[in-house]
Amino acid sequence: MAEQLECLTVETGDDPAGCVIWLHGLGADASDFEPIVPMLALNQNLKFIFPNAPIRPITINGGAEMRGWYDIDPGAPLAGGEDIEASAAGIAALVEAEVEAGMPTKQIALAGFSQGGVIALHLGLAYAHKLAGIMALSTYLHDHENIASRLDFANVETPIFMAHGLSDPMIPITRAITARETLLGLNYTVEWHEYAMGHQVCPQEIQDVATWLNQIFP
Repeated sequence: MAEQLECLTVETGDDPAGCVIWLHGLGADASDFEPIVPMLALNQNLKFIFPNAPIRPITINGGAEMRGWYDIDPGAPLAGGEDIEASAAGIAALVEAEVEAGMPTKQIALAGFSQGGVIALHLGLAYAHKLAGIMALSTYLHDHENIASRLDFANVETPIFMAHGLSDPMIPITRAITARETLLGLNYTVEWHEYAMGHQVCPQEIQDVATWLNQIFP
């Protein structure tokens, strides 16, 4: 059974029409994207859930302990697979809790930045029930060459929003383009955006995220 994750929850108004579970990047925490919520010009009231990743040693950072959804070892790019599965199970438990509280999966979107985006894609593409959408910011697909073996057709028509910085020094945009092309090759619908920025979020991206959220929660 997945360990229950600590979460920060924000509702933009009463009776939210949908829920967005938004995962932070390596070394950040649940509060990282909370300030963006008031910047989103939303047509519907939404519930935002920001989970905290577990604290774990990160190989690429000399074994320093910090919040991370999985370990990153530059010498073994696929070594974080077990961590990714465990983190995806933790997020799936959050989805299931929302369903039990009365929010259908088709009104729940998964979102993530960097490491968080890896988990959002990993879970969303394999999830057995229809989701509202998947938002993948400044991120990539884990083990993209073998992704077809773990997909579930429930979300083959689910809208995917991908955005990346042209000068991202942490995750080169080529990795995101590879992910995009892999998904397009599997007949997914991907809305792609690129911005003149590094490994971050910019005002135009926030505006584009709001537009996309208004499309999936009309």
